[in-house]
Amino acid sequence: MEEVGVVTKVDGITAHVSVERKTACEHCTAGTCSLTADDARLEAINEAGAVAGQRVRVSLRDYTYVSGSLFFYGVPALALIMGALLGLGVFSEWFPGKDPEAVAAVSAFVCMVLSLAVVKLWSRKAERKSAYQPVVVEILDNGGSS
Repeated sequence: MEEVGVVTKVDGITAHVSVERKTACEHCTAGTCSLTADDARLEAINEAGAVAGQRVRVSLRDYTYVSGSLFFYGVPALALIMGALLGLGVFSEWFPGKDPEAVAAVSAFVCMVLSLAVVKLWSRKAERKSAYQPVVVEILDNGGSS
């Protein structure tokens, strides 16, 4: 995934880049941008050495985006299914007077909520890794400065 934007500020090795906001931004799970009414602002590793005012190309590695999305959606979905199967096969025997389908539903919900906690912890850890951060890969122009 690549975006073109303007560097608004440089802070050490991090460039703050303003990119055009798209309709897909509303449903994005990458968590790398903060949205405003007019644009999306992201922090990217400044590998190209850009300075404020320059137009740049920012890249988020495709495998990172796909693997993050798969983890974000896949883990809770699998937990929901596994929780239902455990509820029907195991937990319903522990509660013989209860409806097995109700036990399966509660088990599925509990497993999904627990998996969401795991996903949240993983995402916090992943945010600190440079492999999961956008990178300024190219300076397109100097933004009117010489």
